[in-house]
Amino acid sequence: MKASGLVVVSVAGMAALLAGCVDRANSPVLYPVGTPTNPSFVAHAMCMGEGNAAYDESMRLYKERSQISGQYDEDEGKAVSRSAARRAYTACASSEGYRAVYDQ
Repeated sequence: MKASGLVVVSVAGMAALLAGCVDRANSPVLYPVGTPTNPSFVAHAMCMGEGNAAYDESMRLYKERSQISGQYDEDEGKAVSRSAARRAYTACASSEGYRAVYDQ
């Protein structure tokens, strides 16, 4: 029983350690324009949610359209969905009083 408890504790410790390793390589930098309504970390969290919802909706619509046409390209679907998510994120960030700048 003690060995399994030790395993659980060590796995939980590793999970907590890795939770801090967030990849921010592709996330934008938010610059305030005027007077932002929320701090940048709050705006980023809200806008990420909107971007994820836009991605899912765009992918769902792409799959439905591809069923009608009979032509499905996974890479094209991902590209269309990624651009929809980026548009949603940028629109959300600007409505919160920030300008989203991406590294490219």
